[in-house]
Amino acid sequence: MLLLTVVAVIDVIVAPDTPASRGIGLLLQGGTMLAVIATSREAAAIRHTRGAVVAAVLVALALGVALAVIPRWVGALVGGAVVMVVLFVLVRGVTRLIREQGVSLQAVAGALAIYMLVGLMFAIAISIVAYVGPKYFAQAGQRSAGEGALFSLSEETYFSFTTMTTTGYGDLTPATNLGHAIAVLEMLVGQIYLVTVIGLLVGNLNRGRRQAEQSPGA
Repeated sequence: MLLLTVVAVIDVIVAPDTPASRGIGLLLQGGTMLAVIATSREAAAIRHTRGAVVAAVLVALALGVALAVIPRWVGALVGGAVVMVVLFVLVRGVTRLIREQGVSLQAVAGALAIYMLVGLMFAIAISIVAYVGPKYFAQAGQRSAGEGALFSLSEETYFSFTTMTTTGYGDLTPATNLGHAIAVLEMLVGQIYLVTVIGLLVGNLNRGRRQAEQSPGA
């Protein structure tokens, strides 16, 4: 799951801002949903049915985006919905895993996947706000206003992760109060998550390993 999330995020950042690449990005984001369905605890028949339906819908939507039949902002909404569903299911799965098996490498990997999906979720939210609202960034974009959004999803994803990690290079800055609010919220969510959730998981993972090594039967 973590590997699929990393691939989806890297694709969004490095792929050109074209309908075809956005369609591929939507498929990669949908792949994380299919992975969640495949690893769920539902009966095999239910997993297969859900996976087939979701895959068919995602392929149809990705084709619509790639062929520019579906507008860019609609594709962003679909991608955001996919990421939200995956986040919800993944949080439940990681929580259940920790309750039943304690802190493990699998749980830490799941928590890191959640962190990256949160960053991608903020990027999609920024993309939608920038498209339907006033100018989002104070800097000039690479395209004219007549072409829709002034910045690509790649740039918005880059800004999202530099904000969430509080790196703050300063090459992109929000121009509106709404943009400032989103940036502050993302910084708080990112830092609190790293300090609390990831910190506690890694700490308990190391503690569990030390206890296992010190036990008489080890």
